[in-house]
Amino acid sequence: MAEDGHKSVFVTKYGGTALDPEANGQLQLTEATHIVSNSIDFEQYNDAIDMMLPVVASAWITHSLNRGKLAQIRPFSPDPRMIFSSVNLTCADIPQGDKEAITGATLALGGMECKDLTRLTTHICALTMDHEKCKEAVAKKLRCKIVLPHWFDDCFKLGKKIDETPYLLPNPPILRSLGVTSAGASSKGSNGPNGDQPADEDTVPIPENQDLEGATTPLPNAPPNLGYRSNLTVFQNKRVLLAQDINIGSRFRAVVIELIKRGGGRIVDDSSVDACDMYICHYRDGADYVQAAQARKDVGNLAWLFHIITNNEWCSPLRRLLHYPVPREGIPGFENFVVTLSNYGGEARIYLENLVVAAGAKFTKTMRMDNTHLITARDNSEKCEAARDWNIQMVNHLWIEESYARCEVQSVTNPRYTTFPGRTNLGEIIGQTFFDESKLRALYYMRGSDDNQEGGANDTSTGRKATSSKKGSRKSIQLDEEPEVLADVSEVQNGHIDRDDGDLSTSSEAEPEPKSKDSKTTLSRQAPRNATNTSMATPSRPRKAGQSADKENEGTPLIVGSASRSAKDKALTKLHGLAPDIALYEKERKRSTRDLKAPWGGKRAADLVDKEKLEAARKKRGSPDADGGEQTGSEDGERPAKKNRPSLPPVQMRVVLTGYQRWVHHSSKEETERRKLRSLGIQFVQDNQACDFLAAPCLVRTMKFLKTLARGPEVLNAQFITDVLEKGKLLPTEDYLLRDKDGEARFNVVLSKALARARANRGRLLWHVVVYCAADIKNGPESYREIAEANGAIFKTYRAHSGTTIRPVTTSDEDSQPAEPVYLLTSAAPAERALWPKFEQMARDGNMLPRVVAPDWLLDVAMRQEVLFDDHYLAENFWSKK
Repeated sequence: MAEDGHKSVFVTKYGGTALDPEANGQLQLTEATHIVSNSIDFEQYNDAIDMMLPVVASAWITHSLNRGKLAQIRPFSPDPRMIFSSVNLTCADIPQGDKEAITGATLALGGMECKDLTRLTTHICALTMDHEKCKEAVAKKLRCKIVLPHWFDDCFKLGKKIDETPYLLPNPPILRSLGVTSAGASSKGSNGPNGDQPADEDTVPIPENQDLEGATTPLPNAPPNLGYRSNLTVFQNKRVLLAQDINIGSRFRAVVIELIKRGGGRIVDDSSVDACDMYICHYRDGADYVQAAQARKDVGNLAWLFHIITNNEWCSPLRRLLHYPVPREGIPGFENFVVTLSNYGGEARIYLENLVVAAGAKFTKTMRMDNTHLITARDNSEKCEAARDWNIQMVNHLWIEESYARCEVQSVTNPRYTTFPGRTNLGEIIGQTFFDESKLRALYYMRGSDDNQEGGANDTSTGRKATSSKKGSRKSIQLDEEPEVLADVSEVQNGHIDRDDGDLSTSSEAEPEPKSKDSKTTLSRQAPRNATNTSMATPSRPRKAGQSADKENEGTPLIVGSASRSAKDKALTKLHGLAPDIALYEKERKRSTRDLKAPWGGKRAADLVDKEKLEAARKKRGSPDADGGEQTGSEDGERPAKKNRPSLPPVQMRVVLTGYQRWVHHSSKEETERRKLRSLGIQFVQDNQACDFLAAPCLVRTMKFLKTLARGPEVLNAQFITDVLEKGKLLPTEDYLLRDKDGEARFNVVLSKALARARANRGRLLWHVVVYCAADIKNGPESYREIAEANGAIFKTYRAHSGTTIRPVTTSDEDSQPAEPVYLLTSAAPAERALWPKFEQMARDGNMLPRVVAPDWLLDVAMRQEVLFDDHYLAENFWSKK
């Protein structure tokens, strides 16, 4: 089961088998017959479709239990593209031709059709309420909707399921808006703007849309808000590469990296695309993007990264348009479009504005004569009237969404883009368009290798140009501040000249950057013919592979004009003569604040000159500093250079340690041995941080063990730490995997299966499950809070004066789904017993199932990583046995 693991209890109880995940947390697709998931946003969805495994929502289990047999699969598909998957249709007084067309299209889009009216019928298609099916539905108070065929027609045109309310009989608002009476008669003068249109036609509210949550912009300007959730496990065992084209500041970038590490992930170096699992970039171009996309990595932008962090759940970056990297030059054809919006508000408007800009068009907030397109949710506004008067193309948002998803401009003559149902704001279906991955593959990352290499070369050269220009700007600042300084002493003595009074070019900025092979050829022709005679002035340096022309020019100045040999010799002699003065100037400039307060001149200055001469002589003899490197010692050279502290090796193992007895009452020994382990690459982390291993002497139900187990790390025997300390080297972890048969029997758990479930759950075992805890419980509620929230539960403390905190669900929700359980952790103390009836009443008032349980229920669930329940966990049964 991809999610809703608590349903597995019913599957097992009624003869089915709930398969445990594999050791790496993946689903056992080869053994499964059904996959239960309420969305298609799980990593193995495409594999399941390729294997023709049915993916059904959890409601399929509920309906199967209610009927006493397996329900059909088609009505319970979680694929949002099957817009009629929840529709069970029967037709009333519809002409035969229209009936066949409606039922055929409904079946093609995931719906079901039945000839007779049943309790499973969700929609009756009728023209009036006079048919027997309509009368029977009203008499029996069946929860089905009687709709006009216009609703199906508009849904088919749009390819989306819109709200049925304007189409509901017996008095459908859509007919009133068209000026048609319920009997089918048309009122005079009702079709124009000055007709008998109802006064409330302009009052259709702008709907809210959950599909745009976290997907309104490709580049968020703030980190995600985790709310009350303390656990973050979506990056567990994932390696993330942040591309350089993400234009965020260093502090913002540090926050993102910290969130990734907190979620269990690792940051990969920029040059290691093959080593990453997730590639985060802003533009869909460059060699790294192509390589990551071709290797089937998760390629998304910063908005997608923040979305999965906020929800602590993986989803496909192709699911929402602004979660995927944007095209750098936009979509071809959009550069000539000027677009404005109407009848969209809130996040929908922000989303469309950013989508228009990402597609490459120009967006205007107001309507102007130069606008080419008006995107509107309804055919009713001042902008719509102006668009008709000025002959501006008027379309709905599906045009821009599908153009962006298919990477090409869609024809505005398609009726799909010019349909505006009455009394409906199309903002309710915004954000439901998927990417067409075949188009992305063909246009962006499966073109010829020459294109990929060209893009990669451009990116690489861009990076090199940025580096070289940055260095060049630094050099320019120094030259502006020191006009008298012509060259560094060390470079003069090594024959390297960076600047002359006018004969030699000083830096790469003196010449334009070579941009092509032709420009490089032109520069090379400027070199003197007798290259051997000018070797002292412009010593050659070997050019490294892949080095840009900028860096080459920076180290080897180019000859400008036809300078003579005598001029070069004269300049070189002049620089040699100025070498002592230059050295004095450099030393004076580098003096500390303390030295600047002391007097200067006399014997001190003379001594410094003598020391400089000795230093120059030492360099000529080939001392270790002859390469011109800057010394780190003091100014007088008496004290030796300060040695750098040896850096610690990189962390190879992040370990959470619990139940270890070696350091009990030996704090000094613990500190020493922790430093020794860190020098070997082993770092101990807290239980709320990402880790690779959990070390314990045996299976224990400590808070640290249960919290860390929810992340699914490898569990080692704590003897591993002892042996590493004694042998002074890292040992293979495979030899120290924890095996505790007695503990497994005591806690009724198989550790390997529990770890597999934890890796599949990723900290979401108790997602959306509400757990209350008595305030006066033994050991305090905070210890249980840590365990519950580590598994994704909503944890609250329950006191005697607590008010009603459970929000009641609607009656329709209660009928369609069984009551969800809500738990209260409690002991047998009299003060806590008095809370049980009050809690049960509060749960029932909220249409939820109350379960007053002992704390062992939560501990066993966390240990086994499986939602289980039995009557012996009920507090009245559990404590009666004690």
